[in-house]
Amino acid sequence: MQTVRQLLEAKPAGVASIGPDAQVIEAIRLMAERRIGALLVMEGARLAGILSERDYARKVVLQGRSSKDTPVRDIMTADVITVAPGDSVAHCMEIVTNSRIRHLPVVEAGQVVGVLSIGDLVKAVIEAQQQDIDQLQRYIAS
Repeated sequence: MQTVRQLLEAKPAGVASIGPDAQVIEAIRLMAERRIGALLVMEGARLAGILSERDYARKVVLQGRSSKDTPVRDIMTADVITVAPGDSVAHCMEIVTNSRIRHLPVVEAGQVVGVLSIGDLVKAVIEAQQQDIDQLQRYIAS
């Protein structure tokens, strides 16, 4: 099974992020522009949190807050679960399933090097399963 590093190599470089003092409306606009479901919240090079559409729905919409008056730091998830480049896709799938999260920042030597979504992981699992099926079919046919 593939590693996190291998998945990141196949993705475009760069990570979408926002500062903790930015207003939530800016974060939502950025997510909409990039067609993504989460942003890393960065204080300089330090990962301070993650802001997802789920955070927005639960902590702004349902609580009647204003997107224009609420800073990202007030609704972000500060306890971010991360993975390392050497971790396996299977390990990441276990984390997202058990933790009920959809995005995993990838950290190496204290620096964020990428983000994997549950979609990235599911795609990798499906591709690995298809390769196994193809190998078994070739074996049976030979």
